[in-house]
Amino acid sequence: MQPQKPLFPQLGGLLHGGDYNPDQWLDRPDILEKDIALMKKAGINSASVGIFAWSALEPQEGVYTFEWMDRVIDRLYENGIYTVLATPSGARPVWMDEKYPEVRRVRPDGLRNIHGQRHNHCMSSPIYRQKVRQMNTLLAKRYGSHPGVILWHLSNEYGGACYCDLCRKKFQEWLRKKYHDDIGALNHAWWTAFWSHTYTSFDQIDPPMEHGEHSVLGMLLDWRRFTTENTAEFMRAEIEPLRQYSKLPVTTNFMWMYGGLDYHTLAKDLDIISWDAYPRWHNNEETVYDTATQTAFNHSLMRSFKRGQPFMLMESTPSQVNWMPFNKLKRPGIHALACLQAVACGSDTVQYFQFRMGRGSFEQFHGAVVNHTGRDDTRTFREVSEVGQLLRTLSPVAGSSPATKKAVIYDWDNRWAIEDMAGAAKNDKKYHEVCYEHFDALRRLGEDPDVISSTESFDGYDLICAPMLYLLKPGVAQRLKDFVAQGGTLVTTWLTGYVNETTLAFLGGFPGDGLMELTGVEAEELDTLYPGQTNGVQVGDERYETAQFCELLSLRSPETRVLGSYTQDFYQGQPAITIHPYGKGKSVHIATRVEKQCLIDLYSGLLSMSPSPKEPVLLPNGVEVHRRVNADTQYTFYLNFSEEEVTLPALPRDCRDMLTGERLSAGSRETLGAYGYLVVASV
Repeated sequence: MQPQKPLFPQLGGLLHGGDYNPDQWLDRPDILEKDIALMKKAGINSASVGIFAWSALEPQEGVYTFEWMDRVIDRLYENGIYTVLATPSGARPVWMDEKYPEVRRVRPDGLRNIHGQRHNHCMSSPIYRQKVRQMNTLLAKRYGSHPGVILWHLSNEYGGACYCDLCRKKFQEWLRKKYHDDIGALNHAWWTAFWSHTYTSFDQIDPPMEHGEHSVLGMLLDWRRFTTENTAEFMRAEIEPLRQYSKLPVTTNFMWMYGGLDYHTLAKDLDIISWDAYPRWHNNEETVYDTATQTAFNHSLMRSFKRGQPFMLMESTPSQVNWMPFNKLKRPGIHALACLQAVACGSDTVQYFQFRMGRGSFEQFHGAVVNHTGRDDTRTFREVSEVGQLLRTLSPVAGSSPATKKAVIYDWDNRWAIEDMAGAAKNDKKYHEVCYEHFDALRRLGEDPDVISSTESFDGYDLICAPMLYLLKPGVAQRLKDFVAQGGTLVTTWLTGYVNETTLAFLGGFPGDGLMELTGVEAEELDTLYPGQTNGVQVGDERYETAQFCELLSLRSPETRVLGSYTQDFYQGQPAITIHPYGKGKSVHIATRVEKQCLIDLYSGLLSMSPSPKEPVLLPNGVEVHRRVNADTQYTFYLNFSEEEVTLPALPRDCRDMLTGERLSAGSRETLGAYGYLVVASV
């Protein structure tokens, strides 16, 4: 088991805090002083400061006013509240945009932004990088050794692309390097002979502007890769002076399934992973449990960037947001449950946007711990205070790691390639939903899978699911074969192994790159069903409904066994679910989008056949189970995301209720009320 390594040993437990904007209240010292008292009452031990404070730090070029920041950090620390200090590069002051127009981002239509909004700077601009370096150097020298500062928060939610001439030229140089200055290699990789789009020089290549090229899929994919690497390069430039003048760790806040950047690339340069979680609780399209499943998937993705290390929930709302189409309040009980889910999945922090509502501008009605009344007797403040007490009680959990031997593969390159694919269902191939479904089927059986890239290590896993792994990066197919040959179980689905890393289709049949040998099947055709159309799959005596996509399979090995067959249409009776032995392990292929119960039943059977088999236990509807372990103790979280009372499966061992101190015996069956929870420690 991993040794226990809390992210912030200074705290003696879990971090509880959030975004704090004292720069908006410098004319109200009475409010700033009251805020400290309110933080202490709510059990808040950290504040994230300076995230959009550039104008307050440098109101004129070269004129710095750090004194207010000195007072804030000192006063927080005097009261036992630590500072997560941000670099302010997420939004620029007006003077900079006026004097240096090149720092303003150019849109896909070719127009340069005027001053306004945020996250609209050009990542390639030498001037902007210089200005950011100057600011970060001053911050690092001034606060890098302050005992109250525990972490650097880089910018805020990096994202977006710029289409200016600087970025265009940089993209061309990036391509020149990638394709070894061989324009013929690029033309082949992108298949530009199609529609006579062959390039004769790298200087001819433009980004995918709104009025430009969008039919060359390899170019679209490489542009997204370039944007990711250009952002990572900008981020590294931000980090350099922080590490030069301080020893504090660095992070930046990722976003919910953000499509603009491959976070695997950015994660390599960060010391700690953090992200902003804003689920759509209580919407009219799904159950609360479904919303929780998607949130848990994102938590598991974030924790998997640095396996064995806790992550940070950097932002969440204590009540509601203000930027969704419909901004619904969290119902009573959900706030504590959502915060516990983050901790259960491996977070050492619970943080909010924001501590106090701003009086004006866009986020004036975004949820906050303290609203415009400024009082501590609101429902939201009481619920935040309850979470503060919960986190203090759960402080021994800090530094422990989730324990799992299961993983779901999720790749940004694969996502982008599927989105750009001209075929099947044009606008929505449901990649996210399918990943969620397989993730949730395992969780319903008491598992807590990681969410990993296809290029990450498979060591330590005994079952890997690779939903819709359409694009295969070099070496991935062989690594999957090695994983199964050594005893692992692999689950693949339709659209597996259709294209290579530049989106060229594999020749010789799908799945390509040698995966046909692993799966024992060939996908000869792919049928796309219209919305509302269904098919069925017969597995033994059970019939399950299926929809959306149906691959037509042919068996390519006498050892391949059919587990389920289609029940209708011209391919009635043909294989839909197969299992194939390979080395010491096995490969299962699911050729169609089956209903959730089919996945649960299938994974239940696979778990019972694992090298260390255990009897799968189906959890009650709405219940999640998560485990964190250290060298001495296992902490198990039972969370009920339903409005019904549920009885949990029998406890597998003697344990202690961490919230009440009560000893619970192995075999006992505890009851959770609506939105209830139980956290136990092994004894």
